[in-house]
Amino acid sequence: MPTPITQWSAQRAIRLAYKDAGWIQEGDEPNGEQYADALARLTDLINMWQTQGLKLWLMQDVQIPLAIGKAKYSMSPTGDVVMTKPLRVVQGYYIDSNSIRRPLVVLSREEWTRLSQIVQQGQINSYFIDKQLLSLDVYFWLVPDSTAATGSCHLVTEVQATGPVSLTDNLAFPPEWFLALRWGLADELCTGQPDAIVQRCGQKAAQYRQALEDWDVEDASITFTPDQRSMYAARSFR
Repeated sequence: MPTPITQWSAQRAIRLAYKDAGWIQEGDEPNGEQYADALARLTDLINMWQTQGLKLWLMQDVQIPLAIGKAKYSMSPTGDVVMTKPLRVVQGYYIDSNSIRRPLVVLSREEWTRLSQIVQQGQINSYFIDKQLLSLDVYFWLVPDSTAATGSCHLVTEVQATGPVSLTDNLAFPPEWFLALRWGLADELCTGQPDAIVQRCGQKAAQYRQALEDWDVEDASITFTPDQRSMYAARSFR
């Protein structure tokens, strides 16, 4: 049985990126200062790329245990749900005590602030996401009552990829992303080099990045439906 290639360590990406950027020759190794600087740059690059579109392998279904009369739930290392702060919430749904699921409607901040009875208890139908510096907070509406609290809410979140801490760490991206990360790092490192090298690094980085963004899609087709709240939004401006 064939095994996947596993040589996508941070050290290999940095060594090849320095070679691509023209700073080292065949057979050379970056020095300790170069490795340290490139490792920090690689981490910054990964953190930035996570904000550029949804990466499917970073999607995680997070269960939110409900409590009677509690509207706000925090997702953070010290929150109600102990985890690294998610980047965003993609969608949410509710599961009742009979394991029956139903979707929840996401509210914008304006819609949330326009609610007159945010403490009203009942069956949950909506949620509002409040992005904070160290946590991602979710408010449910209606506030769960004794019946709603017997079920649970689930949020499909985009979690943060773990950055490399040491040179021997594998990158927190799948192996098919290695070329894109390598050339993306080379593009960051090539400042000060001749124009031919700078242009090649920029073109290669864009080429591999775009190819993978086009490939990173769901296998099933996606069907869009009209937002039923639009008629209420339209009336509010009349």
